[in-house]
Amino acid sequence: QVQLVESGGGLVQPGGSLTLSCAASASFFSINSMAWYRQAPGKERELVARIDVLGYTNYADSVKGRFTISRDNARNTVYLQMNSLKPEDTAVYYCNFYPARAMYWGQGTQVTVSS
Repeated sequence: QVQLVESGGGLVQPGGSLTLSCAASASFFSINSMAWYRQAPGKERELVARIDVLGYTNYADSVKGRFTISRDNARNTVYLQMNSLKPEDTAVYYCNFYPARAMYWGQGTQVTVSS
């Protein structure tokens, strides 16, 4: 069974940067679109960014120009580079396939943007 393990979250000041990583335990990672999602307190989980097998990307309007999703198929890993972070980016960030598959939601990684 595939496991997706997120890491790299933390506390950062507004305007700062973080890079999240998501490691997959299976080799078929490279033939699937992947995505990052987030859930802020009291809000529904939302799609942040996605990347397909050819490397084409798409972003939520709220993060466009600030976040970059990338993947390393040799390492079965997807990344989310987050720059110019804002307090409203505070959330638990999850990676999953795109479209998301319910059985693969992991623990996520907490990102807190605060001064």
